[in-house]
Amino acid sequence: MLILGIETSCDDTAAGVVEDGALVRSSVVLSQDGIHSKYGGIVPELASRQHIEAIAPVVEEALAKASVTLDCVDGISVTEGPGLVGSLLVGMSFAKAISFAKGIPLTAVNHIEAHSVAAFLTEPGLAVKPPKFPFVSLVVSGGHTTLFLVNDYTAHEVIGETLDDAAGEAFDKAAKLLGLGYPGGAMIDALAKNGNPAYVEFTRPYLAKDSLDFSFSGIKTAVLNRVRGFNGAISDDVLKDLSASFQEAIVDVLVTKAMRAVKKTGVSHLVAAGGVACNSRLRRKLTEEASAYGVSLCIPPPRFCSDNAAMVAGMGFYKMQKGVFAGLDLNANPNMPR
Repeated sequence: MLILGIETSCDDTAAGVVEDGALVRSSVVLSQDGIHSKYGGIVPELASRQHIEAIAPVVEEALAKASVTLDCVDGISVTEGPGLVGSLLVGMSFAKAISFAKGIPLTAVNHIEAHSVAAFLTEPGLAVKPPKFPFVSLVVSGGHTTLFLVNDYTAHEVIGETLDDAAGEAFDKAAKLLGLGYPGGAMIDALAKNGNPAYVEFTRPYLAKDSLDFSFSGIKTAVLNRVRGFNGAISDDVLKDLSASFQEAIVDVLVTKAMRAVKKTGVSHLVAAGGVACNSRLRRKLTEEASAYGVSLCIPPPRFCSDNAAMVAGMGFYKMQKGVFAGLDLNANPNMPR
């Protein structure tokens, strides 16, 4: 069963074809980083306009790379939220148009929940050991930081989430304060590799002892205060040390909460996904902690952690298997429950 996935929740235009919910036949992502970098963040109006220009070529490329045509596609899966409403509308309108014109069944998925399903994606040359249900999923991105108890491909229970900034948002804001530009997560990761993580002991906002919720606004403010103390003159070595210290604080919180969730739920499988799961320090520390506690850990390759349509197609397959379809009256839902 071939599913065409379409993802336009934020600033990446993505399409992909997935077979039977797991085998990735193609995954195409067109980034808008170059457009938004000069503004220091995503401009929603520009994002939606770029999606309009890119959506048809990206879908065509995904079909071509999968060596299929629309006549071979058994279903279309599209992100309905959460995200930027203008961006979501472009992807959903395009998906509904194809569904109507070609008579192809349509379903819609929650973008954040779809990140968990990325753990089941595979492709030639990629060895995957998928998690077993139930498992805890830590989804960390620019707009969301959420802990799920995942009981089935389409059954996600929120057990923890951010109360203010998401981890990815904190990375981008800290990078901006440090003069690194946008997007900042990868830049901080690169600098931190040659920095001292103990240079500044930033407070770890664990909140209540047994809480699974997150809060990252305080770390961002601490970086701001530290930067102000240098009066604009930060050496390259200090920049590396600040990056390493900030990153270590964020990673400590994410890993501690993830392992706490595993312990509280009593499961033995953990998934980490979302754009921030590309961070090398987070991947390494989660691996170390999971090994120490005998937890089976699955972190998809970076290309399937960041926003992509393969995960949307994968989750769409499982929704269609359960008879969950969408009609042409489907509307974008930027604030859907997550």
